Amino acid sequence: MKNLYISLGFMLVAMSVAAQNAATAEADKLFKKFEYLDAAKEYQKIKSKDGYVYKQIAESYFNVYNSKEAVKWYAKAVESKQDAETYYRYAQMLKAEGKYEESNKQMQKFASMAPKDQRAIAFNQDPDYLPKLKTQTRLFDEQLLDISDKKYADFGAVLVDNTLYFTSARNTARRTYGRNEEPFLDMYMATYNSNGTISNPTPIEEINSKYHDGPAAVTADGNTMYFSSESFKEGNYEKDTPGQRTGLIYLFVATKVNGVWTNIKPVPFNGKTWSTGNPSISKDGKTLYFASNRKGSLGATDIWKVEVKGNNTYGEPVNLGKKVNTEGNENFPFIADDNKLYFSSDGRKGVGALDIYVKDLNADSEALNLGLPVNSPQDDFSFSFNVTANKGFFASNRNGNDDLYLATPICGVDAVVMVTDSKTGKPLVTANVAILDAKGNIIETRKTNTDGWVTYSIDCNTPYSLLVSADGYTSVSKPLDKHAGGKQEAKVSLDPIESIIKGDMVQLNDIYFEFDKSNITQEGAAELNKLVAVMKARPNIVIMAKAHTDNRGSEEYNLSLSDRRARAVVQYVISQGVDENRISGQGYGESQPRVNCTECTDEQHAQNRRNEFIIVKK
Repeated sequence: MKNLYISLGFMLVAMSVAAQNAATAEADKLFKKFEYLDAAKEYQKIKSKDGYVYKQIAESYFNVYNSKEAVKWYAKAVESKQDAETYYRYAQMLKAEGKYEESNKQMQKFASMAPKDQRAIAFNQDPDYLPKLKTQTRLFDEQLLDISDKKYADFGAVLVDNTLYFTSARNTARRTYGRNEEPFLDMYMATYNSNGTISNPTPIEEINSKYHDGPAAVTADGNTMYFSSESFKEGNYEKDTPGQRTGLIYLFVATKVNGVWTNIKPVPFNGKTWSTGNPSISKDGKTLYFASNRKGSLGATDIWKVEVKGNNTYGEPVNLGKKVNTEGNENFPFIADDNKLYFSSDGRKGVGALDIYVKDLNADSEALNLGLPVNSPQDDFSFSFNVTANKGFFASNRNGNDDLYLATPICGVDAVVMVTDSKTGKPLVTANVAILDAKGNIIETRKTNTDGWVTYSIDCNTPYSLLVSADGYTSVSKPLDKHAGGKQEAKVSLDPIESIIKGDMVQLNDIYFEFDKSNITQEGAAELNKLVAVMKARPNIVIMAKAHTDNRGSEEYNLSLSDRRARAVVQYVISQGVDENRISGQGYGESQPRVNCTECTDEQHAQNRRNEFIIVKK
């Protein structure tokens, strides 16, 4: 079932049609009244069907989100020429059915017919986006909430302190809404306990009316509520046919006095020719976000914001622009306390029909698709996130009914590694970037792209290190500190090989060994790879590797230890493909100190404990 607040009010006028001819008059009348299932039946009774009839049947099923039937009838409709939007909707329904290749074909037709449409531009820039979207870092785990009704729609959950507000059609004592035969929507509240359990929901009697009510936004102090309802409350509606009235979605505001919601009144920026609903209020209570198809919208519905000045006075509504809105439907905004805007859209590159996105309003960045498993091939919408509780809530009809889900963040970090030439500052293409765990084990090695960077998805609060190398350059080992989440950028500059040749020496950083051991460590190997690179670039060079110790310990022991370490260095270099005749090694113990001292400081000991790589032949 396509969610009511997508089909109700916002898209009604846009999808109303005039009678095509006498044969379709009855079906067209039902379609205009939004009785989509009955309209589909009437259209199917017409014996001589044409492209218009097939399209109307498909649109009927599109509006109730029966993707299987919609795909069937869109396939017949596009056998004759259709408008661009029909191909777009066909593509969305194919995607909902998991038919991604065919969906792309229809998107290509849409893009060719509407090349300036923002949705077409985005598709043309990256037509094969779906595999990447499906494999992107998981941001959340999802879990069906126990309070979801098994039969009737639930959505729009928002957690304020320990109170969970949401919208539901579960009140079977209410009259039913003819377009989907479910009860009218009501607002509910429940207690969200610290252990994650939720109390039995109770209706908010003061808010609920005989019309659709909800979803709502509640200020941080819990004393002001903005909520969606119908314009019928104010006596505003459009007369269609005798006995048929079309209402709009209006925003209302209420205040809590002695625990009771009262003083309910409409906001002044409602309009008689557009809908205004699905509110969200900023932490400071000064900015109200909402969805509307008012004048100035880029698409069918857009996300807007307005300044709250107090005493039911507001600034002029402002469209959030192309960083958020498209020519499609953007709806269900939620502004989190960290100024991240979550919203749903069917006009962006997504997994299914409506997908959930997040836009950081503190940064000049593109909206990010939340990916699997929050998004699915079906409609996913009304996402909210409580920063204090570190919990999100959203609705989805992935199981055939609008249900409430819990979204628990997975702590992950996108480590973006940029590799450049230290001399020119230019990015290095196809450099090797290995990421290592805390024990020095290589997890994976990737090559930088044409811009010189590579991205790894790593765990939060976990130490890693990088090993970066490139042909003609010295390699670098660099630690990645623990990071609490989000994005971590690391810049690595590689020196050209020639830069480490100093006269008759190849100058490396210290080759570290574990205490009393002579085996090559991961860090030592990274440094020795620089020597290997030099010897491969200059095939005539012959190297003498000298190992020295400080004067702690006996002379005999230090000589033996340094000799073992020198031989270990030689063996490592040979193992990397260098001819054994081009490198030799010897340990000198403490016999050739760089600093002559008896009571040496730690710094002096470090200077004496060294490796030297002498060029004995060029």
